[in-house]
Amino acid sequence: MDSQVQEAQPIKSRVMKVDSVETWDLYVTQATNQGCPIVAHFTASWCMPSVAMNPFFEELASSYSDVLFLAVDVDEVKEVATRLEIKAMPTFLLMREGALVDKLVGANPEEIRKWIEGFVQSIRVSVA
Repeated sequence: MDSQVQEAQPIKSRVMKVDSVETWDLYVTQATNQGCPIVAHFTASWCMPSVAMNPFFEELASSYSDVLFLAVDVDEVKEVATRLEIKAMPTFLLMREGALVDKLVGANPEEIRKWIEGFVQSIRVSVA
């Protein structure tokens, strides 16, 4: 084996993929127990604006290590999307202590960045 060839280590995603209702409930329960806020991205593989938001969402996730970022494909986990009344993709949810705090629909990176920043700041203030 050629020692010059180095396997590139994949960068570990900070965004957790939700693949079932059980996974969703587990993440929400864990985050709630740890006092960790959640930002969830409801996406669909056929929705181009939604897919285009994935790298941006990943970048946001790496900026906020104290927030749990979840990605939910509405076709894979219909039950969660129905439960949270997700009607369009992409939809972003802010959750705290297991409860929905706010919802933002649409692929507007700057608006989403400001929205999440405000959410995180308000939590940091209330915790401090």
